[in-house]
Amino acid sequence: MDDSARMWITAVPPFGPDDTGVLLALDHDSQDPGELTALALLDRGHEGEEGVFYLLPFDLAARYERVGDRLAVRITASREVLADEPAGGRGPGGPSAGLPPDADDADRVTLLRRELVTDFVPSGPDGEKQGVLLIDHPGPASLPELFARFERGESGFAVLNAS
Repeated sequence: MDDSARMWITAVPPFGPDDTGVLLALDHDSQDPGELTALALLDRGHEGEEGVFYLLPFDLAARYERVGDRLAVRITASREVLADEPAGGRGPGGPSAGLPPDADDADRVTLLRRELVTDFVPSGPDGEKQGVLLIDHPGPASLPELFARFERGESGFAVLNAS
C-alpha cells in the first residue's frame, strides 16, 4: 500500500466525532524495519482510555512537515531507547540498525515517513502541534475495517506527541 492508503485525516471513535486528527496505520505483517520497530515500541505506552496508549516523546515522537500541498509525518525513536532493546528486536545489529538518522536530531532515528495531499493544519488549542494517532493491526485494511477491528479489540490506538 502507498502512504496515502495508510495515513488519514479523520475523526477517531475513542476521541469522538468532533476531534479530527492525523491517523497512521501500522501493520504487524509489514516487512519494513522502521514500521516493525515502531510497533515493538508501542508496548512502552501508558494506557489512558480503554485500548488507547500514550507514549513518552523520548520513546516515540512525531514531527509534522509541510511541503506545498502535502502534509508529511515522520515517526522517530531515541537511539538510546533502541540500544536498550533486546538484540532480537531492535538493539544493535537488529532491524533498526540500518535506519536513517533523524534530519533534525542526531540522537533520534527516523522509523517511518508518510505524507498525503491535504490542507489540514494539525494545531491544538494553544497553537501546539496536535498529537499523531497510530493504529496497530494485522494485515492490510481499509479505514472502516481498522475502526471495526478496534471495536472488536483486535487493534489499539497510540498517541504520539508531535512537533
